[in-house]
Amino acid sequence: MHIIGTIFIGLIVGLVARFLKPGDDSMGWIMTILLGIGGSLAATYGGQALGIYHAGQGAGFIGAVVGAIILLVVYNLIRKS
Repeated sequence: MHIIGTIFIGLIVGLVARFLKPGDDSMGWIMTILLGIGGSLAATYGGQALGIYHAGQGAGFIGAVVGAIILLVVYNLIRKS
């Protein structure tokens, strides 16, 4: 059940990341969901592995949003080149 929760949070994180990042992000819902899931998984497991925070802390959501914004920037750089 833990991975399903992470994926659901990833969906929300993808939407928040697209809202917070300025500029035109012309991608569909599926890419938004995948972006959020990627940011959520990277931040959740990466942050816990580095000992930055523990499971269930609010910092995990903030880290997931930051991770998704970074993935969004990288996606846009790759797409434009």
